[in-house]
Amino acid sequence: MHGLTAADTADAPDFPTVWADIAPHIEGLPLVAHNSPFDEGCLKAAFAKYGMPYPGYVFHCTCRASRRTFGKELPNHQLHTVAARCGFDLTQHHNALADAEACAWIAREII
Repeated sequence: MHGLTAADTADAPDFPTVWADIAPHIEGLPLVAHNSPFDEGCLKAAFAKYGMPYPGYVFHCTCRASRRTFGKELPNHQLHTVAARCGFDLTQHHNALADAEACAWIAREII
């Protein structure tokens, strides 16, 4: 889906090392994701795998917000559909940065 292979991450730092760089930038902020239960579950699983205490981040879900805002106006509430409805051109769907930008755009529009 994302085109990543094991070779792409073989020499990458582990999760605790990366998270130590990320954590100060998001401390005290809510996290936003499209279908946030999935993202939150993955994040909690990574914390558990490395025996790290989970900080209890607050998540906002742009998929749920889309369902509340647009209801049956949209054929579905997938990221690319909602992004288009909110005026964001998600031509690189499943590119991590493009998906994050689309999610941020949606959040700004409807949350």
